[in-house]
Amino acid sequence: MDEKLILTEEWDKTFPESDMVCHSKVTFKNRYGIELAADLYKPVNAEGRLSAIAVCGPFGAVKEQASGLYAQVMAERGFLTIAFDPSFTGESGGHPRYMASPDINTEDFQAAVDYLSLREDADPEKIGIIGICGWGGMALNAAAIDTRIKATVSSTMYDMTRVNTKGYFDSEDSEAARYEKKKALNAQRLEDLKNGSYSLAGGVADEVPDDAPFFVKDYHDYYKTRRGYHPRSLNSNGGWNITGCMSFMNRSILSYSNEIRSAVLIVHGEKAHSCYFSRDAYDNMIKGNPCPENKELMIIPGAVHTDLYDRKDVIPFDKMTEFFNKYM
Repeated sequence: MDEKLILTEEWDKTFPESDMVCHSKVTFKNRYGIELAADLYKPVNAEGRLSAIAVCGPFGAVKEQASGLYAQVMAERGFLTIAFDPSFTGESGGHPRYMASPDINTEDFQAAVDYLSLREDADPEKIGIIGICGWGGMALNAAAIDTRIKATVSSTMYDMTRVNTKGYFDSEDSEAARYEKKKALNAQRLEDLKNGSYSLAGGVADEVPDDAPFFVKDYHDYYKTRRGYHPRSLNSNGGWNITGCMSFMNRSILSYSNEIRSAVLIVHGEKAHSCYFSRDAYDNMIKGNPCPENKELMIIPGAVHTDLYDRKDVIPFDKMTEFFNKYM
């Protein structure tokens, strides 16, 4: 039986609505039959088939946050765009809620490409994607399998396989540490079954101690304040299920990134705690790649991780526009 999605019609984004674009809600299904909800942004008075971009992320956010901002700004620049909630989150379908999957979430991007390819106002030969934070890695994984994607931007990316298997800054990179983590996750599976519900891991903390790492304060400043809080955002509230990211423990999402032939722009802040993900992902992507000439790493001086969520004066929209126009 099809799941009926409940879509909010009022403007409930963390950013103001633009009078340069037309906004509407749309839905589409992925290959697993999960119905995804998206916000569509189309330039006012646009005619003909437009170059199109699908946007998703950050990991644990919803389309009313950073991805929607990216989509709206790129629509202001002439692209047809959608920002979508991935499976199991936001207004999209899928049960149980608050699960992540390297397979299904990569498929979510491909389903967005399906949807855009079949729209009469989109050019199926000119489709790109933007992934933010954890969906930056998923975007690279989608580009590695989907030959219809002509250009990919990965912004302030996380490699969700790496952070789950090795911990932050690779501080848990040992067989023993991974064994203990897997042991705890498997024990949690049984607890969830006994309880008949999935325990949440918790989102960003409501209060941050003075001695917390800067990146924790950085996340708090976005997700827990008026700047970026949203009631449907996992990070702003209860977070993922404890077992929600378990599949990343033994499924690498970037194994074939060096076979991506289409254009890729990886963007990261110089001062971001997560910058090592992008630097290493870029190095691995171009190693033996048949098309290294259309790959680029752009480091934004002085920028931290969440600056690339919503700081329009920091996010390189001019560069991204030039990039998509060149390769699509």
